Amino acid sequence: MVLGLVRASHPEPAAAVTAVAGLLAWGVGHRPAGVAAVTLTVLASQLAVGWSNDHQDADRDAAVGRTDKPVAAGTVSRRAVGLATRAATLVTVVLAAAATNRAAALCAAAGLVSALFYNWPLKSTPASVLPYAVSFGSLPAFVVLALPGAPVPPAWLVAAAALLGAGAHFANVLPDLADDARTGVRGLPHRLGATGSRLAAAALLLAATGTLVVGPPGPPSWAGLSALAAAAVVPPLTWYVTSRVGGAGVRGVAAFRAVLLVALIDVVLLVASGRVV
Repeated sequence: MVLGLVRASHPEPAAAVTAVAGLLAWGVGHRPAGVAAVTLTVLASQLAVGWSNDHQDADRDAAVGRTDKPVAAGTVSRRAVGLATRAATLVTVVLAAAATNRAAALCAAAGLVSALFYNWPLKSTPASVLPYAVSFGSLPAFVVLALPGAPVPPAWLVAAAALLGAGAHFANVLPDLADDARTGVRGLPHRLGATGSRLAAAALLLAATGTLVVGPPGPPSWAGLSALAAAAVVPPLTWYVTSRVGGAGVRGVAAFRAVLLVALIDVVLLVASGRVV
């Protein structure tokens, strides 16, 4: 059951977002205790979101034969995942309240609630992109607010994260478009279709990188301009190549991997740029 719970938590994106939070905490000047507090809070939040997602999607996953999903495959019960969701949600709130300040704790809670609202009921609506934008935007806001004195997060930092999250939503859905259509999921990416979602993801990722390059005070660095060029080239080049050698599923997975790569570029760019407050 433990392995099933781990797999149901969506470990890859959970680990990626948690690592980003830790790097951001270090980059904005948190001391080791602050980095640990931020990282553990975000990890608990990510676990809650992942388990909630599998709990809500259990029937749909079973209907399309998703053997990679632990609940649908029977390696962990839906009740266990539901209990884990509640526990991780409580841990997130307690950690944020005990280890940070009120403003940061409220921001962390807002980001978690927004992500849970995506799982239900917004996933199947035209507003499906909004929780991604809100939750991703709240991540750097939480990291900055958790600093002593709760400084105001820079608008460009929050905007870049929100754009990155919105782009991630369009790319993340691509591998599951066919299965989602069979089970009645009709979020914004499904309404735009595969081509529209790829274009939306590419545009939003480019906008996120551009915001990180031109947002901070001072002229853009050569590293920043190089990152902007990579963000402009990597997604369309990846999708073009895979369109020649694979089907829709391969293209969808490639789109998600391209998002992760651009996200990594953005995080490195942000950390390398120094403190943001």
